[in-house]
Amino acid sequence: MFHWAQAFADWLIYGLFAIAPGHLASSLNFFVFDTLKLFVLLAAITSLMGTVNAYLPVDAIRDFLTKRRLYGLDYLFAALFGVITPFCSCSSVPIFIGFVKGGIPLGITFTYLITAPLVNEVALAVFAGSFGWRITAIYVLTGMLMGIIGGVVLGKLKLERFLSPWIQELIQKGNSADGALSDTRRFFARVPGILREAVLTVKGIAPYIVLGIGIGAAMHGFLPTGFFEAYIRKDQWFAVPLAVVMGVPMYSNAAGVLPVVEVLVAKGIPLGTAIAFMMGVIGLSLPEALLLKKIMTWRLVGIYFGVIALFMTASGYLFNAWL
Repeated sequence: MFHWAQAFADWLIYGLFAIAPGHLASSLNFFVFDTLKLFVLLAAITSLMGTVNAYLPVDAIRDFLTKRRLYGLDYLFAALFGVITPFCSCSSVPIFIGFVKGGIPLGITFTYLITAPLVNEVALAVFAGSFGWRITAIYVLTGMLMGIIGGVVLGKLKLERFLSPWIQELIQKGNSADGALSDTRRFFARVPGILREAVLTVKGIAPYIVLGIGIGAAMHGFLPTGFFEAYIRKDQWFAVPLAVVMGVPMYSNAAGVLPVVEVLVAKGIPLGTAIAFMMGVIGLSLPEALLLKKIMTWRLVGIYFGVIALFMTASGYLFNAWL
């Protein structure tokens, strides 16, 4: 899907600017490719969510999720939606914003945000090809449970007060609009407004995207080969949490990091430790933190990262014990 972006990045860095292959070229190539990819995804997703918000009865969904006893099925639905959307941690943030703006409970939105990058059809296909369907099935269940339990825990903490003021205002406007007349205009009459809102959303988070990808590109190009293996190759008690922490500065999706996980396992690193590293890379990244900062305070970003990092660490230990 993004072959054109990679081809453009290769032409720009290696062709037009004639930069010799090496650390600098690798970093710049990564930066150009991921910037193009992420901006296209964000534009498409925010436009799609604008369309969904225009036609989907979000207030009815909100009432369904908040006024009925679903016995946890609401969190399960959010986790399943995360599984079927093939987005990385950064790409899932616009949908997270759409959920929050629509008044969906924060815990349920966190369940989606946790599950979407960890478990999706792209990750499953690559994971199954690398480790087989048995381990893939265990990983899927673990990722969904992590999303559900993490969402429940974060929901119980009542963290709405730590959302950014502009998000809280949007929520209040949405709540005050309950019972208002629906917009009966045809789709093409709504398109300009949908696109205008999408542009404003992308424009607002653009600096965070560029800064985050720049950090990820520097890590991608300049960290020496074998850096991570040198610190997490031994089966010591701190290897799993260290693997999660070391994965956070990296920025990649499941397809990009799984070859690295294969190499780690081939070099003798326990599978659970390698998977914990992978979860840190694809589920908790600096670019995601910078994007989330646009819609929540640093305190809430820290709470979210801390809780999920604990669950990832626990998952790594469980994988090491079971497999």
